[in-house]
Amino acid sequence: MITSQQMRAARALLEIDQRQLADLAGLSLPTIQRMEGSDGQVRGVVDTLVKVISALERAGIELIGENAPSIGVGRGVRLKETRSGDSLKHVPSMLFDQASGANGSAE
Repeated sequence: MITSQQMRAARALLEIDQRQLADLAGLSLPTIQRMEGSDGQVRGVVDTLVKVISALERAGIELIGENAPSIGVGRGVRLKETRSGDSLKHVPSMLFDQASGANGSAE
């Protein structure tokens, strides 16, 4: 339904913090913290998940399911996958390593 990574990314795009998301969804701050602290797919009461998703959608976020096309317009962000289907979760450190090797120093 929604992953903790999608929740954090959506908040970043909206430039809101966890408390603001909690207010938008009509939930408590600890609930949002627990949801975002989970690994991968967020588990919880269906009503709570629906409140978060509805709040994000009302704010202008399009949540894209795995292997689903985007139906919206405008810019967005999606995590790439390798040919084997594994997500590239270690990419940032790889990019920093490549950057420091390319010019001899990291800034």
